[in-house]
Amino acid sequence: MAKKKKARLKIIYNAPVTLTFSIVSVILLAVTHFPPLSGLISTFFMVPGKIGSGIAFNWTNPLDYFLLFTHVLGHSDWNHLLANLSFILLLGPLLEERYGSPMLILMMSITALVTGVINVCFIPRPMLGASGIAFMMILLSSFTAISKHQIPLTFLLVLALYMGREFATGFKNQDISSLAHITGGLCGSLFGFLTAHSPKGRRSTKAADISSLAQPSDNKAPASKSSATSAPSPAGSVAKAPSSAKKTATKKAQPQKSSKDDSFDIYEQEATILFGEDEG
Repeated sequence: MAKKKKARLKIIYNAPVTLTFSIVSVILLAVTHFPPLSGLISTFFMVPGKIGSGIAFNWTNPLDYFLLFTHVLGHSDWNHLLANLSFILLLGPLLEERYGSPMLILMMSITALVTGVINVCFIPRPMLGASGIAFMMILLSSFTAISKHQIPLTFLLVLALYMGREFATGFKNQDISSLAHITGGLCGSLFGFLTAHSPKGRRSTKAADISSLAQPSDNKAPASKSSATSAPSPAGSVAKAPSSAKKTATKKAQPQKSSKDDSFDIYEQEATILFGEDEG
């Protein structure tokens, strides 16, 4: 007997957007510990502050527009990075499975752009880090099920806990961009409301597919009738059963009628022989 092969566990790249974002962030922070690359993050992954500050946004420099998106990949230290990745790696795969990788990329890019623009317009110091992305995922994940006239209680609780904390105590710490956290949370809330009806649309699509699969079984009977003469099928034979039964019944009835006519002719011949033809 052939031996059964044991199933081997495989490590899969289950959330490509979330994992790639996390891996790139870790690599960027790791390479800055080498002296030749120590200024990599501050040059290419940190968005400047508003005009008039020490490191101001230069509207004529194309690189500064690039920094509006890439600043979410840079982090100041490992504690800063791990604090953001703890939320991103926890919530990112769930959101990526629900909305898809392209949609998650779009949401993260929009959040990075909005938080970057808010910083260059209102904050006098440069900013880096994925805390806006993390807050976007926190608020977006609270939208479990929502309809046109309903708001999930989980969303309200998460909004009160995280956003309320930022409004209450976040602005006291100048090293943390509370405005970026609030902006990321608002982006996640907006994405949640805009995509609220997509799960229902998926379910209705599945239901339509199931009903479409069920309909051909009902419509096969007429098709089999039309093709019964060329290629008989079980459905066609079942559909033809009443008409064939009628034909056999008429066929059986016709011989019986002809037999009666034949017997009448015999009696008529015998009467002609015995009594002669009736001239009247």
